[in-house]
Amino acid sequence: MTRPYAPGYGIPTDLLLKAYASGVFPMAESASDPEVFWVRPETRGIIPFDGFHVPHSLAKTIRQGHFEIRFDSDFEGVIDACAERRAGRLSTWINAPIREAYTHLHRIGNAHSVEAWRDGELVGGLYGVSLGRAFFGESMFSRETDASKVCLVHLVQRLRERGFLLLDTQFTTDHLKRFGAVDVPRDKYEKLLAKALLGEATFTP
Repeated sequence: MTRPYAPGYGIPTDLLLKAYASGVFPMAESASDPEVFWVRPETRGIIPFDGFHVPHSLAKTIRQGHFEIRFDSDFEGVIDACAERRAGRLSTWINAPIREAYTHLHRIGNAHSVEAWRDGELVGGLYGVSLGRAFFGESMFSRETDASKVCLVHLVQRLRERGFLLLDTQFTTDHLKRFGAVDVPRDKYEKLLAKALLGEATFTP
């Protein structure tokens, strides 16, 4: 894992997109740390579309329509919620430079959110970066049971519909493995990424 620190407190947009295109992404030590470091893992988490699995209980929740799903209606609300402290997680890697950089990516069409709403309240969501035919998942949150999981299912559905080839999760967790996430070595990941970057896919209509 590579961890050189980025100079200054901002992340230039062109540098950030070039980093994603080369298999690198930024993180911070904590929300209060003004610097970021660049990460290039030896193994990378991905969710293969042909191996995506929706647990039976979650499929039932989706059919029941507990949540209204929206795309890109409150990107800043999603990233702020992902950065919140909550039970089981007292710190976050989303600091001010990261929030600013990804909010700008959203404004120019390279970052997107999937959101779960109930009774006019944002109760879950996720956000990530789109580049070529690759989508790089960054973070997710839930304020109600299964809200972020439902968003993940809708994310995969949209990526499939719009011709994306790669869903990068950066790392795998037990939670993501339930959906079919796998670890791949860096050299294989970079080949998948190169193929996905050859074409273009549009996340929003």
